Amino acid sequence: MIEFIVTAAVTFIALFIIVPIILGIIRLFGIYTTVQERTCRVYILFGKVIAVLDEPGLHILPLKLGPKAFLVHFFGKCEVVDLSLDQEYLRSQPVNSEEGAPMGIGIWYEMAITDPIAYLFKNADPRGSLSANVTNATVRCLSNMPLENMLEDRHEMSQTVRTEVSAKSTTWGYSVGSVYIRKVHFRDTEMIRQIEAKVINRLRQVTAAIKQSGANEVSIIASTAERQAAIEFARASAIRPAVVGATLQKIAQDPKVEQALFELLEIQRIQEAGMPITIVPANSNPMLSSFMAAFPPKQPQQQQQH
Repeated sequence: MIEFIVTAAVTFIALFIIVPIILGIIRLFGIYTTVQERTCRVYILFGKVIAVLDEPGLHILPLKLGPKAFLVHFFGKCEVVDLSLDQEYLRSQPVNSEEGAPMGIGIWYEMAITDPIAYLFKNADPRGSLSANVTNATVRCLSNMPLENMLEDRHEMSQTVRTEVSAKSTTWGYSVGSVYIRKVHFRDTEMIRQIEAKVINRLRQVTAAIKQSGANEVSIIASTAERQAAIEFARASAIRPAVVGATLQKIAQDPKVEQALFELLEIQRIQEAGMPITIVPANSNPMLSSFMAAFPPKQPQQQQQH
């Protein structure tokens, strides 16, 4: 058990303490180095670039630099440059349209370092210079454009800015990728309020026109329906006497049916009038009918409706 513990302790010390120290000393004397993915190492000795390593992996420096590999860490330096794709967004770049409207343009662009030596030595602030170049190109190329084109043709505007910026960016070691105009807006608050007021008034006018058009359509439909109904009622009124006369003529062909019909109509009229009806037996005394006619029964008083 003690031997196992001693072996584990020695292995731990060797792997995590001694080996990193030995590898650090070897790197210090320039025996080897490792290059990470999407990075670049630029070795400078006595003010001159002696090697550029941009292939990821393990590199034996004496094979790349020769005898200078043993001196570069003591008398020179190694610059690590990030080659990964980067992006930036510039907000509200001020431009004026052809009509004189103050506009703001938000532009987004991608860039990556393709020439590490130019990036390190041709400009003290290449990223800031690229941003300023994009800003100047946006203002210079997109000013005095018609407002309609500025609000609609964003792809063409993006291509114009990219073409203008690409030539200068390569001088500083950058390569500009996609350029896209993401936002075009008005910068004058008072103008925005005036446009909003005009849009609101226009919407009100359109709404009122739609309502009036709907009311006119409803009126046309209602008047057409009333006209057609009046025509049909007039036609029915004109046809009614002929229909009733033909029907009565057919009924008059049978005297019994005619008599029964008129009796029913007479009873119906009496009921509609609300008059009391007294039924007298057929074989009653004639004096009874005269007496009842002389003294009619009293009608019940109608109750007032509340």
